[in-house]
Amino acid sequence: MQPLQNLQLAVWQSISRHLDVSESTNSTAALLSKHVPIGTLIIHRVDSEHRRVRVIASGPDSADGEAVNEVQLSETAWRKVDRWMRQQTALHRADDADKADSIFSLLYPNSPASDWLIAPLHGEHGSRGILLALAKRKKTFADLDIEVIESILEPMAVALDNDARLHELASLREASEAERQSLLRRMGRSDTGETIVGEDAGLAPVMQRVDLVSRSEVPVLILGETGTGKELVARAIHNRSERHSGPFLRVNCGAIPRELIDSQLFGHEKGSFTGAAETRHGWFERADMGTLFLDEIGELPLDAQVRFLRVLQDGYVERVGGSKPIRVNVRVVAATHRDLAAMVRESTFREDLWYRIAVFPILLPPLRDRVGDIASLARHFAQRAAIRFGLAPVQPTDADIELLQGYDWPGNIRELGAVIDRAAILGDGHSLELAAALGISGPSLRRVVQPALEVQPNGDPLRRQRISTLNDAMREHIESALRLARGRIEGPRGAAKHLAINPHTLRARMRKLKIDWSAFRDSADDDID
Repeated sequence: MQPLQNLQLAVWQSISRHLDVSESTNSTAALLSKHVPIGTLIIHRVDSEHRRVRVIASGPDSADGEAVNEVQLSETAWRKVDRWMRQQTALHRADDADKADSIFSLLYPNSPASDWLIAPLHGEHGSRGILLALAKRKKTFADLDIEVIESILEPMAVALDNDARLHELASLREASEAERQSLLRRMGRSDTGETIVGEDAGLAPVMQRVDLVSRSEVPVLILGETGTGKELVARAIHNRSERHSGPFLRVNCGAIPRELIDSQLFGHEKGSFTGAAETRHGWFERADMGTLFLDEIGELPLDAQVRFLRVLQDGYVERVGGSKPIRVNVRVVAATHRDLAAMVRESTFREDLWYRIAVFPILLPPLRDRVGDIASLARHFAQRAAIRFGLAPVQPTDADIELLQGYDWPGNIRELGAVIDRAAILGDGHSLELAAALGISGPSLRRVVQPALEVQPNGDPLRRQRISTLNDAMREHIESALRLARGRIEGPRGAAKHLAINPHTLRARMRKLKIDWSAFRDSADDDID
């Protein structure tokens, strides 16, 4: 028995050294040939879903490959093969000829002339395969030879599992890289480096708190209006923490249907409810050893808040339909634009959960309170727009910056990015048409009449006092054009030409704004529109 044990040890060592199943098969075939008259060793992968048996490795390299590369089985044939595999019984050409020929002929329509042995392979992680050993020409396998071959079935099943996981990891890497490239294209960026515009200016106090809390493991609550960049700050906390090499997962609590919240957050077991065709890991499990960013935490229903609180307190989740708690190591960063303190008073948000997640709150200022950052943000978004839309890069002018600084920005940074994108598209790589982009963004447009900021004695800027409405700004602009055109509307020197607008559209706006073109008509000019 000692030679057999030595062979098993050598095969295990070979498989440990080679993750690729082809290398493992070649090495194992070379080891076997010293003990049995083996000519070729072939490993097949069994695809149960599609009823296919496919060759994935053979050895030695010089083998002429007597087995076909792939066999597609009928439903009846698959049932026979599947039944045989579940029995985990090796079949030799000389034993039980009828049964052997029945299974063997299904798998290998062109039966090789040499002696053979087939055996099922079952990996611990669900991989299924078949080992085919072909004897050298004019040689047969004796009982001791069959015992030797059967002794290496377990390590070959492990080799099959290793190969399956290797390909799975490769597929995940490819999918991850494709997703990364897609994300970069959508973001208009060339790399995934952390970019926080205003880090040294308007966001300096925020980033100081980020640096402080990143070194700890306490939950963080990010507060701020919609579009202020809460996810970007959450990523900065993750990237600057010791968990930076782990996953960062974002979940929008307000986008999950109420009936799916438990399944999405905590996972479910196969068959736990109608449609649960397989076991699913929840967001907490998937974020293990990393950071889970729960956006719009205020949208969680009360019953889900109870289960979320248990995860924060105990560090365990329990899947829907499961009975065993699962340990998770997750750092939670939550965010909301809602007033959670008021929701606690109204009993729509749990007070104990509020105290648990608000250990270290971070308040993001709205863009209207970061006027000094608008210029750098506008340049950043202009560069991003040029990449995203394939346009020539165009930077905003001083006049553009002044126009942007005079706007209220109810949608904050997200709205600024959208306006710059729209301006870049309208400008088609020649300019940023910010006036037009802002003009169609809604009634909240404000125009600064006072051109410069006044400063108080203590150095703080005074708030702008004189702000006109959009209609007033439009009326003043049209009147300036009419004054320049001496009341003309159409023609090469008309107001419509100066404003780059259709004359009929201009007349309609003038009627709406109650502008009398005749008031600008030069009495010495008898031209009639």
